[in-house]
Amino acid sequence: MIAVIDYDAGNMKSVEKALDYLGAEYTVTSDPEVLKQADKLILPGVGAFGDAMDALNQFGLTEVIKSLVASGKPILGICLGMQLFFEESEESPGVKGLSLLPGKILKFSSEYGLKIPQIGWNSLDFPKKSKLFEGIEEGSYVYFVHSYYLKAENPEIVAATCEYGNHVHAAVEWNNIYACQFHPEKSSDVGLAILKNYIEI
Repeated sequence: MIAVIDYDAGNMKSVEKALDYLGAEYTVTSDPEVLKQADKLILPGVGAFGDAMDALNQFGLTEVIKSLVASGKPILGICLGMQLFFEESEESPGVKGLSLLPGKILKFSSEYGLKIPQIGWNSLDFPKKSKLFEGIEEGSYVYFVHSYYLKAENPEIVAATCEYGNHVHAAVEWNNIYACQFHPEKSSDVGLAILKNYIEI
């Protein structure tokens, strides 16, 4: 069973719809005991980094998530959920993230003349083989909505990249931690295949 972590994240319904389509067994919960019993976790997210960390703290989920990930339970972060896995974000100076992985979330540079936030489809490059993108063709397009992007400290964790003026670390995979800056639940057949890969890990 997959537990989708409920902390009033904005893209919860679209994630549920995708999981329903795939026939996945899941529950949406903020109950630590239910999270402990789950086989896998999904941390969705739309909104501001600081507000999201406040919500996780208010729900008493920050240390629970850290503990479950440390125990080896698989977790998938989506969009803001991915950003929360890292140490800090320029969006919310002084706010500490979950720090599951080393790296920072940076604001897109305006010097390239591109619209910020990035809203729309972009193609992926795969710098390494990964479970999350098994069977996915390099150059496949996925759907992004974000004003801030990941710069991972360790390039070995980066499973997918894209270009939007800046070089974007679009997905990471390290041990039991998986994450996508884009929205697989809104990325048509490619996104559904990525979610299916996670379900079957």
